[in-house]
Amino acid sequence: MAFWNRKKKRTTAKPKINASISKVEKPKKISEKHDFVVHKEEPQVSLSPKPKMKNLPTFKPDRYEKEFMNIFRQLVSEKNRPWDIWKDFIVMSACSISNSVDKSQFDEREKRYLDIIRHYSKSKQELFPQLFANLVMSLEMNPEQDFLGKMYMSLNLGYDELKQIFTPYDMCRLMAKITITDVTEKVRKDGYITINDPCCGAGANLIAAIHEARKQLEKENYNYQNHLLVSGQDIEEVPALMCYIQLSLLGIAGYFKVGNSLIKPMTMADDLKNYWFTPIYFSDVWTMRRLFHSI
Repeated sequence: MAFWNRKKKRTTAKPKINASISKVEKPKKISEKHDFVVHKEEPQVSLSPKPKMKNLPTFKPDRYEKEFMNIFRQLVSEKNRPWDIWKDFIVMSACSISNSVDKSQFDEREKRYLDIIRHYSKSKQELFPQLFANLVMSLEMNPEQDFLGKMYMSLNLGYDELKQIFTPYDMCRLMAKITITDVTEKVRKDGYITINDPCCGAGANLIAAIHEARKQLEKENYNYQNHLLVSGQDIEEVPALMCYIQLSLLGIAGYFKVGNSLIKPMTMADDLKNYWFTPIYFSDVWTMRRLFHSI
């Protein structure tokens, strides 16, 4: 009988287990009844991780602007003023792009690059490619912007040496919509169109004009990179090279001259020492056009 009593004790423990299970099951029944309500609230719960995702490289391009400015400030010291750092970055970037295609100026521009970079310590030298990388990524994310002009003004360099204030890109976009017209008709007639800015600055006007022309050409299934040729000139080297860098990275055929467009405009007799050609200007399409059209 003691043996069976033990079994009874075990059976008395089972209801406790069942009770605990039933307590766990009750929320499941409730959740099933309110499953539709919980499903409605899911989008609100999913919003919580979004602030973290803003820091990822695939989101807002202003991330690259912030990183660019943070890296730039790391280069500033008593020895290196902000304006000098900016000028060095622009010149070295332009020389690097130019030397990839324009071998006629290679030796002089390579020497200029090396003369600049040797003034910085090894740790500082490694920051310049990071600046360039953020420039590239920002233009990749949003091609319709004047990134260098914006950074130039954000770092208060416009009031430093040259006392220059660049035109806001939104204003340039408005002017482009007003002035850039009948692009496809001109392309059908001549094969390409040219856009010139005799006081190009950092290139905001040219960038806006290019994208307005691009939108018109894409409606007729034209590849704008094969039908747009830009040229620009500025009396100051740094802004002219800023324009050259951005147009090169945007994949536009063109050339830029450093000099006064009123006193020394572009002519066929010019010495090419002060000219900077974008890489795509040397593509097969534009090489053939240069042979037949003298451009």
